[in-house]
Amino acid sequence: MSIASKQMFLKELEENAKSRIIASVLDDFMKQASMMLDKYSIEFVGENGNQGKDYMRVFLDAKRIEGRAESTIHRYEYILSRVLDGINVPIKNVSTYHIRDYLTAMKNHGDADKTIESERSVINSFFGWLQREGLLDRNPCANVGAVKCAKKVRLPFSTTEIERLKESCEDVRDKVIICFLLSTGCRINEMCHVNREDINFQTLECTVDGKGNKQRTVYIDSVTAMLLKRYFKTRDDLYPAAFIGKGTERIEPEGVRRMLQRTARKAGVDNVHPHRFRRTLATNLINRGMPIQEVSRILGHENINTTMMYVYIDQKQLKTSYQRYA
Repeated sequence: MSIASKQMFLKELEENAKSRIIASVLDDFMKQASMMLDKYSIEFVGENGNQGKDYMRVFLDAKRIEGRAESTIHRYEYILSRVLDGINVPIKNVSTYHIRDYLTAMKNHGDADKTIESERSVINSFFGWLQREGLLDRNPCANVGAVKCAKKVRLPFSTTEIERLKESCEDVRDKVIICFLLSTGCRINEMCHVNREDINFQTLECTVDGKGNKQRTVYIDSVTAMLLKRYFKTRDDLYPAAFIGKGTERIEPEGVRRMLQRTARKAGVDNVHPHRFRRTLATNLINRGMPIQEVSRILGHENINTTMMYVYIDQKQLKTSYQRYA
């Protein structure tokens, strides 16, 4: 029996036994059941003989144990549920052709290549994990090649665009959110979860909870610190959140996006979204000479190649550098 199969059986057994066995006996019962299961081979079959959703739940549990963010887990669940429902055959019968047909249908539906590649990557991860756990003999996605995506030039904000956005803010809260995103390079979820106590005004540092529950330190500039103090003075609430919503104890990512869209329309700036501030910080730091390894730490990237995808190198600057070093 695979470890995953055993865990899934024990989890279901414990849930059913909780209402029938007192807590003091339950732990010993589960230990005995675990030892007995090592002697047997158990195969899980869902409704109508479809194991897909059962296997998906065990896969998601494994990813939680690995420390993946809940937003990532929900994304995996959404994609895999669509795939399993779309293919609609017993999971052990899923072939390379089923997966290719599913991705082709996405293409014909008008989905972007980047979206199709994202789903292919999740499908490959899922079936590859099932193979490694011994739940499937093979990974039907192994021979489905990666989808080539056109590389778009993602420009950072210019200094003028940033100033126009600041001038178009409705209040100090909106302005400090823009400054905070630009100063720290935080992801939108990271910013929304920052508490007042996470900000150290003496050292101009802020502790954020990044992807996979990994804490890191980011930095705020003096202007952002000044605006934060001013914003906190306007509040008469006792909420711990650094940024609150309109009538809510903590601002939500969707609330930040709506605010940015509203401000962007007023400022006449196109393509305004939270991640672009992150890209702008990375580009500015690299252009000013900060080593890529240090920029990667600030952004919370484990791989420097990911950081490089954030950096835009201006052709004029590239030519100047070439003339200096050539």
